[in-house]
Amino acid sequence: MKKIMMVLVVLLAVSSVLFAGGQRAGGTEGGSAGGGSAGGRVQIALLMRNMDEQFLKDYSDNIRKLAAAQGVDLNVQDARSDSATQLTQLQTLLNQGYRYFVIIPCVSELSEQMNQEILAKGGAAAYSNIQPTVASLKVGKNFFFASSPEFVGGRYQGQIIADYFDKNPDKAPGKVLNMILILGQLGHPAQVNREAGLLAELKTRGYTVNIIARDTANWTPDQSQQKMDAWIAAYRGRFNVVAAQNDGMALGAVESLIQNGFTKTDASDGTILTVPVLGIDATGDAINSMKENKLYATVLQDAVGQSAAAFDVVYQIAAGTYKPGNPAGGTPAATTPIDEAPANDASVIGQCYLVPFVPVDKNSDYYKTH
Repeated sequence: MKKIMMVLVVLLAVSSVLFAGGQRAGGTEGGSAGGGSAGGRVQIALLMRNMDEQFLKDYSDNIRKLAAAQGVDLNVQDARSDSATQLTQLQTLLNQGYRYFVIIPCVSELSEQMNQEILAKGGAAAYSNIQPTVASLKVGKNFFFASSPEFVGGRYQGQIIADYFDKNPDKAPGKVLNMILILGQLGHPAQVNREAGLLAELKTRGYTVNIIARDTANWTPDQSQQKMDAWIAAYRGRFNVVAAQNDGMALGAVESLIQNGFTKTDASDGTILTVPVLGIDATGDAINSMKENKLYATVLQDAVGQSAAAFDVVYQIAAGTYKPGNPAGGTPAATTPIDEAPANDASVIGQCYLVPFVPVDKNSDYYKTH
């Protein structure tokens, strides 16, 4: 019996170490599990809501490169889109001695509790992709937002759509758009704000938008393709544009349209599809699809820019070089509030690093250089 108990204790200890360690990068494998530094190295933990989406993979890959370049001991945790798991990961790392965090939270509402717990240990954190709340940034001056205003991303998507139909007015008689809108996770800040920006821009440009079909595909190409297959069966001939809130879903829609015969030989309008499909993120797969005249256009959400800003501001705090107003990763600290939280609050605007979205069509510099 005593032998069995000893084996169980050892197994539990090993499990605890493996969980806390996550994926280590940028430092010595199996280095110090805790403390503000490992053998003199700065220690930073990256908490990811998941690693399934291409943008998130690109983000984490760049953090790893930055950590390696700075000699940072990096600990990467994947919450698999579960808030309770992410909170437990944070608490475990804090108990192990980690103080500095780059976080893509599962939900905005988690950020205030996370920051309270980090503050209690004298640490710092920067958030990207899913906005922290204004209240969470007010927890302390060592908490930051390094991301892109989602409303602006939606506006750029609307701008590209309007430009397309301005050039091809016969495809939208009377400036009427019959749109299929493929949404990300419902209630996600990007889902809400990208949709609002898209519709606001089209209204400004004088277009009437009829939403033929609108539903979530939860950011995934497979769900998007399935939704699109069903919509084609129900609404064939009744829509003239497809807007998806990320590139993965846009590419799922493209595949469905191709398989269902929505193709033409003339790509002079920029696509072999009979209706243009647009995404957001400007992933490598999206750019390749544009080069094949499939996806019409996208909008760059700069994973490299966001991750560089988030990593650098936390690194500055850890290294003792941060001063309010410092640029981070090449992005200046914001000075003027915008309409979108948390950067709409003047009291925390200096803690926000707003990485711009960039519209990407075939005339854009980004497309030409990628």
